[in-house]
Amino acid sequence: MTQPCKDIKISTLMQQSGVKFGTSGARGLATDMSDEVCYAYTLAFIQHLQHINDLQTGSSIAIAGDFRPSTPKILSAVAMAIHDSGYTPVYCGFIPTPAIACYAMSQQIPCIMVTGSHIPDDRNGIKFYKSTGEILKDDEQNMCAQTVKIAHGNFDEDGNANTPYTLPATINDAYTMFVQRYIAFLPSNCFQGKTVAVYEHSTVARDILGEIFEALGATVIRLGRSEHFLPVDTEAIRPEDIALAKQWADQYDIDCVVSADGDGDRPLISDEFGNWLRGDVAGILCAQYLHAQSIATPVSCNSAVEKSDWFEHITRTRIGSPFVIDTMNNALQQGHSHVVGYEANGGFLTASDIDIESRKLTALPTRDAIIVPLAILLMASQKGISIAKLLQTLPQRFTSSGRLKNFPTELSEEKLSPLKTSFPEKNIAAASVLFGEAFGAIHHIDNTDGIRITFDSEEVVHLRPSGNAPELRCYNEADSNERAETMNQTCMKILASWQ
Repeated sequence: MTQPCKDIKISTLMQQSGVKFGTSGARGLATDMSDEVCYAYTLAFIQHLQHINDLQTGSSIAIAGDFRPSTPKILSAVAMAIHDSGYTPVYCGFIPTPAIACYAMSQQIPCIMVTGSHIPDDRNGIKFYKSTGEILKDDEQNMCAQTVKIAHGNFDEDGNANTPYTLPATINDAYTMFVQRYIAFLPSNCFQGKTVAVYEHSTVARDILGEIFEALGATVIRLGRSEHFLPVDTEAIRPEDIALAKQWADQYDIDCVVSADGDGDRPLISDEFGNWLRGDVAGILCAQYLHAQSIATPVSCNSAVEKSDWFEHITRTRIGSPFVIDTMNNALQQGHSHVVGYEANGGFLTASDIDIESRKLTALPTRDAIIVPLAILLMASQKGISIAKLLQTLPQRFTSSGRLKNFPTELSEEKLSPLKTSFPEKNIAAASVLFGEAFGAIHHIDNTDGIRITFDSEEVVHLRPSGNAPELRCYNEADSNERAETMNQTCMKILASWQ
């Protein structure tokens, strides 16, 4: 006999549970991501796939996760929803987000990644991928409009599964395919004589990074492995991670330190002195190595990309990989080739296959942390210079960023509203009251995403609520690193009065 069901509207569930869509997937406090909530979100995703004919009867859906303590339980709820919907969950283990995406796209099946990326482990999230790649904003809206049916006997009153689902055995295909993707693309033994330190911490990319660099001839030193989750954020690098990289550079004779965030889609790479590169600067260098012609990058990223005059076509987007992907797709439709994208966090996306010396890197239109350090170290090696010297080939524009933590999005929007009216002169007047004394006359304000203020000096203040956490982020850009950092310190003091 069919079990009685209850209807759950995803739009209502978002408000009641606090688990909502942000810049990349659904996220919330781990305590709010009950089995029932995660099950419902997965059903909504499956129903959306059915609606757009992206899921065949009896098809498989690949799943993977990061090392957060809450991830296994969420994976179980996700797999249970897949199974109960008549599909087969294919469990790929704890691997990077781009690895599961790459595997699923090669198999022409959807996938789901359980991860909170770089945010603290009291939170988690779920990223959804169609067979062609990431869900975009239209997909997200359609998922939010779904109503799903859940059997009354599946979960208790706290949302816990009455009969937890046992994950299937792990397959290694996705891991192996991802490693071979880079080994096959780069020249054999291209890192012979190089020494690379891998900062392993708790990223699911830690084994893959070491394996690839070793396979390509590098001497790899593995450091900082942690069995506890560490919230390594490539956009707001922790002081302890800054100190560690410099300590290791002093201790070992290395060419760079490499790492990634929790789910391995945002890279970290240092120079030989242990100075971490900014993600958007690393993105420019990676794009140059890959002979990119068309670039999509968020409005918050370093303006050295335009000033370099290396690329034929550059489009600025809103912040978030769905907007970068949408812009890359538009570039493809307009006939551009060698189309790539990157974000301020360093995540690098390829919309086109990349061919270099008869070796092909197939398109992977989602954030990837692996190609960036590989491309930068190889380009420096081919030029016979260090990474520090390679950085000097770029136009010298420097960025610094900070954030107000525990700053609700609603409060951010309230405080920024006087700077984003329909009247430019009012916006400039309001911004001048805040920042004019510190930074001078304002040239213009860009409201593409948040508030990006450019002064007559070409210095920049960019304010934006985070899409993933209750934070207000502040980015600054100037002609020297010292000036950018000073600007950021000044801005953070001004913004602190808003708390």
